[in-house]
Amino acid sequence: MTDPASTPDAPAWFQRALADAPVHREVTVEGAAVHYRVWGEPGAPGVVLVHGGAAHSGWWDHVAPQLTGRRVVALDLSGHGDSGRREGYDGHLWAREVVAVAATEGLERPVVIGHSMGGWVAVTVGVDFPGAVSAVAVIDSPLNDTAPDEARLRERRRPHRVYPTAEGAVARFRTLPAQDVLLPYVREHVARGSLRMVEGGWTWKFDPDFFGNRLLLRDLLPRLTPPVTLFRCEHGLVSPDMAAEMTRLVPGALPVAELVDAGHHPMLDQPLALVAALRTLLAVWPRRD
Repeated sequence: MTDPASTPDAPAWFQRALADAPVHREVTVEGAAVHYRVWGEPGAPGVVLVHGGAAHSGWWDHVAPQLTGRRVVALDLSGHGDSGRREGYDGHLWAREVVAVAATEGLERPVVIGHSMGGWVAVTVGVDFPGAVSAVAVIDSPLNDTAPDEARLRERRRPHRVYPTAEGAVARFRTLPAQDVLLPYVREHVARGSLRMVEGGWTWKFDPDFFGNRLLLRDLLPRLTPPVTLFRCEHGLVSPDMAAEMTRLVPGALPVAELVDAGHHPMLDQPLALVAALRTLLAVWPRRD
């Protein structure tokens, strides 16, 4: 984790968010350690944040503390971040990890919010465990048959490169898909949290073989019964036509909120807009059935 003091050029809101450090915990789910972060008071209405492919829970460090009045949990899906690795991965398994972490923290029917591939996981939670969640939100999760962050990774699938220094690795940090605008202080924090020390230097934490059996969002949405909202990033992967198609797939209604001038990774270029949108959503969604 980046020390707030190491980002002197970051705005005050960002430094305050990082100063509100989470508690780090771990639970074993079906033989693998699942690491997660927790903010907020026990007993408050719960929110679970799910990162995208090749990412980790630290992508939410500057977002989660601003969801005030909530008990917020962000987990590392197995094969990512500080969680353990498996011989194989699939969406149902990751959904069970989300439910297990929420149960361990005593979250009563939390709202589950997922970004990109994590949105697919969030919807899978709503389909597989409809009684365990109150609502689901997806952030720029497209209907692609292959997750957007997998295509290039599959092409270059190999053991991670080892960098002699953390600074050298941070300089090579890129998002998948690529994004023109990244706030430098957010990029620095997320990139450093993506690294682990190995023999000879530093490398990326995620398992390059995290690919597995992916569940298609177009197959999941018609089976989803909890309330769901889509956040569409203006410069992201969900086009207006795709959002309209997703709306037709959902029984009932699928509210679509646009994050103006945001790329596919809004927590990296428009974090305050993302926070405002999530706060609004949580304010209008009922806290308890």
